[in-house]
Amino acid sequence: MASVPTKPSRIAYFDCYSGISGDMILGALVDLGVDLKKIREGLKTLGLSKGYEIKSRIVKRGLISGVKVDVVVKPVRRPHSRNFKDIQILIDQSGLSQKVKLNAVEIFKRIAKAEAKVHHTRMDKVHFHEVGAVDSIVDIVGGVIGMDLLNVQRTMSSPLNVGEGFVECAHGTLPVPAPATLKLLDGIPCFSTGIKKELVTPTGAGMIGFFAEKFQSLPRMKVLKAGYGAGDHVVEKTPNMLRVILGEMEGQGGAQSMTMVETNIDDMNPEFYEHVMELLFKTGAVDVTFTPVIMKKSRPAVQLSVMTPSDKKEKIVEILLSETSTFGVRYYEVNRITLKREIQTVKTPYGPVNVKVGSLDGGVLKISPEYEDCKKIARREKLSIKKIYEDVGKLAGLNIKN
Repeated sequence: MASVPTKPSRIAYFDCYSGISGDMILGALVDLGVDLKKIREGLKTLGLSKGYEIKSRIVKRGLISGVKVDVVVKPVRRPHSRNFKDIQILIDQSGLSQKVKLNAVEIFKRIAKAEAKVHHTRMDKVHFHEVGAVDSIVDIVGGVIGMDLLNVQRTMSSPLNVGEGFVECAHGTLPVPAPATLKLLDGIPCFSTGIKKELVTPTGAGMIGFFAEKFQSLPRMKVLKAGYGAGDHVVEKTPNMLRVILGEMEGQGGAQSMTMVETNIDDMNPEFYEHVMELLFKTGAVDVTFTPVIMKKSRPAVQLSVMTPSDKKEKIVEILLSETSTFGVRYYEVNRITLKREIQTVKTPYGPVNVKVGSLDGGVLKISPEYEDCKKIARREKLSIKKIYEDVGKLAGLNIKN
């Protein structure tokens, strides 16, 4: 029985040579082939469909053609200002998937925190103007829907060209990057080529800061397609486009630096742990464990340990503080070494079965049948799952070569 070729992971690389904004993200995703109709359908569940219209068109910026997505908002006498809670309720009550809801709310939370920080106020006191407007809600939620439809496993970005000069906004004239945008760019590599425009908006900074796991030069990948999203500005010499490159990347093993976040809990309803674990994994945790421990006064408790990429630490801490009964957490840096992991499909008498293959320096060290596939077969064939594991493992060992 021959094995099916390995499926590499899909990656989206954001090339931000001319900055990034919400409408540029939407345009690039549509140019990549994401169905704008599906984005519209998702946005309709927000209950804003009577207040705006989404249009797309092909435009040229210099020598490059791309997609310009415009959110045309119907004029109203009194523009509606929203705070973070208003937007969170709007998203939570929509018909979007749970993943899209969580991601969209997290991006708005990032922006609200940045605004609160620069204005020296609490997050619940922040009233959005640009970001609270319908067009920015559509940009962010539409972009999150588009990224979900793109179906990539990894997202990376180049450093960001932020521009320079001044920008007019609801708070008056501000330097570029605007203070809230600059706060959102904490830890992100940036530069300016001297263009006197605002090239990175709060929306763009909030979204790329959430989605990108790394900011670096183009990684080693097989390019499948590129999409271009046009910005509003017409910039001399430089095409004002966001380029998103869709590609495939082989699984990477080896040494990795991670953060371990831990807390001890002795007073929480055990039914809540499953919900907390789901949230942690959706947020980016790579491992979550619960360990029985004995605390002071001989109290039985649970040590909740979360291994996460370092750039996801703040989100993980926030979930532990808000979703569990703990009053504090601890964290520390750890290193881990992993095998290069690939999923291959092996033909068996029971049908095709996925197996996980672990290799080091090109040699296969581990082969493990996928549990869910084996469970389905065991139920269907009325056989023990142990037998299915053994049979699939033997066939995989014969057909997967170093």
